Amino acid sequence: MKRRNFIKKASATGLGLVAVSSTLMSCDDTTKDDKKAVTSTKNAVKPLVIATWKTDLAVETAAKVLEKGGNALDAVEEGCRIEEANEKGQSVGKGGLPDRDGNVTLDACIMDEKGNYGAVLGVKNIKHVISVARKVMEDTPHVMLVGDGAEQFAVSKGFERENLLTEASKKAWEKWKEKSEYKPIINIENHDTIGMLAIDKNGDISGACTTSGLAYKMAGRVGDSPIIGGGLFVDNEVGGASATGLGEEVLKTVGSFLIVELMRQGKTPQEACEEAIGRIVNKPGKNYKDFQVGYIAVNKQGETGAYSIHEWFSYNVYKNKENKNIKSDFFNKA
Repeated sequence: MKRRNFIKKASATGLGLVAVSSTLMSCDDTTKDDKKAVTSTKNAVKPLVIATWKTDLAVETAAKVLEKGGNALDAVEEGCRIEEANEKGQSVGKGGLPDRDGNVTLDACIMDEKGNYGAVLGVKNIKHVISVARKVMEDTPHVMLVGDGAEQFAVSKGFERENLLTEASKKAWEKWKEKSEYKPIINIENHDTIGMLAIDKNGDISGACTTSGLAYKMAGRVGDSPIIGGGLFVDNEVGGASATGLGEEVLKTVGSFLIVELMRQGKTPQEACEEAIGRIVNKPGKNYKDFQVGYIAVNKQGETGAYSIHEWFSYNVYKNKENKNIKSDFFNKA
């Protein structure tokens, strides 16, 4: 799919022509300078994988795909599938904590180096929703399928239905029902959404994001994870970003898209993540002490960044053949 051209040729006469021409020349010059700044691959770090939280095995799996010459899209899909199969995680895939009615519903999205995107929302009974999202991207004319339709599509593509509610998650839900209080708790499991970005040996960037959403959410609730520009955004000329935490707050600032655009303007991934958190905590009347948001980002050169509102957010990075978990810097140091 060709990139849309947002600046179209205009025709005018007299002073109007001069004004339009002058403006376009200015925009073109800026675009060229910015593009040169953000797309240079000289001494770029590759291959590279970065993912939210302590996801060593997921990142290692993605890195192996890249080291064998695989592409970034395959790498992020394979990496995310590891967490979707991890029943102990209780926040991604099988074993995820259910909504308040006891149903496990999953959300996921994936985005490739060409700007193509696929997502599924509110899916029951299908474990590897990241792979279903990729099928939506590659095998349909759409970018998003929801609920029963997404489940039916998955089955038509050979995915098997299975019960996603494990005994451990069921017991946790039954205990929650005793009071039925809905209060998002900061880092309740020290892990939630997995967002992953990768750069392959060709220098191409892809990203993926998958989650079971907030524990005990209202039926039908969808957060930022499967929404383009919210939980994930990739521009192969610039870089990529992904989010974790309270999705409602990420969506209100279109956080991942914001970070990529800030990098396009010349900010480092770290600076861009910090500004994106600032857009959340500096909103009037926003009580950021009650919720967590964290971001990761990578640019075309392989520089990475991460930032969160509160302490305890960490992320894994694979580069130079090393896979490390790193504690993120954070805003609320009071």
